[in-house]
Amino acid sequence: MFTIEQIKAAHSKVKSGSDYPHYVQDLIKLGVTSYETYVTDGNTFYEGTNGYKITSETKYGTLKIAAESNKDQFILNLKTHQQGKSDYHTFCIQCAESGIEKWIVNLTKMTCTYHDKAGAEILVEEIPGF
Repeated sequence: MFTIEQIKAAHSKVKSGSDYPHYVQDLIKLGVTSYETYVTDGNTFYEGTNGYKITSETKYGTLKIAAESNKDQFILNLKTHQQGKSDYHTFCIQCAESGIEKWIVNLTKMTCTYHDKAGAEILVEEIPGF
């Protein structure tokens, strides 16, 4: 099974959103089937086959999630990030400001679903590059 250290090594190669498809490929090779990231502190829960689960530590100081989501602004920020024009931490700050609490990545379906504080799906997108 995979370790947090292996995931960190894969993530260290990501400089912007444009590197994300390569990161996904690395996670699949490690055996990750899904993960859930919380914008508040960057904590991520990873799942693999046969019910295997591990949790990362927090990645940065606490971000306050806006009470109301702003889907249009979030989509603009996401597109900018995917074009390589922002780093991960900047994207997380923008998510918090747009009311995005977490995202869930399903590496079997190759989707990423963004949720607000109420748990509503704000956007479901196919992972680019596949």
